[in-house]
Amino acid sequence: MINFAKTSFYYLIIAIVIFGLFLIPKVRVQLKEILFPMATIKNAITISNDDYDIELKGINAPNTNLKNFKNKNLFLNFWGTWCPPCRAEWPSIEALHTSKKNELDFVLIAMQDEEENVKKFLKDNNYTTPVYIAQSPIPESLLPKAFPTTYLINKNGKILYKEDSSRDWNSNNAHQLIEQMSK
Repeated sequence: MINFAKTSFYYLIIAIVIFGLFLIPKVRVQLKEILFPMATIKNAITISNDDYDIELKGINAPNTNLKNFKNKNLFLNFWGTWCPPCRAEWPSIEALHTSKKNELDFVLIAMQDEEENVKKFLKDNNYTTPVYIAQSPIPESLLPKAFPTTYLINKNGKILYKEDSSRDWNSNNAHQLIEQMSK
């Protein structure tokens, strides 16, 4: 009986430590990178020409249409200032943009958000990654079901990677995937 209690106590301590690790944000992100590394989507979906037709009002970039990013490698992110996971991943997106803006175009679309809130968020944090607000409907094929949602789309219009949660976009895994896209 004492051995059973001792063993149960050790298992309980191990479970608490593991559970605690998942509650600490930085540890959780590191574990996610180790346990679930970025991998391209097999049988990648290709975006149609019509799906690219989204009018975009620039917040810190000129107005444009997503069609202008066709035939280019693209980091497409749907987010909102009201979304804590979206805000949490912004520093890594900004760092990725700073290091990869010559290899990859960035389009971050603020969803369900007020323009003034987006401008204030960008200004308060000195973020320079291009942000837009959609002025036309988002096609069903790209419409996010969760926030943030990020697509890595190659110059042939294939979605190589999709993430439906926040991620460290300045990780080695992300850099390697982007370098593969550029080849």
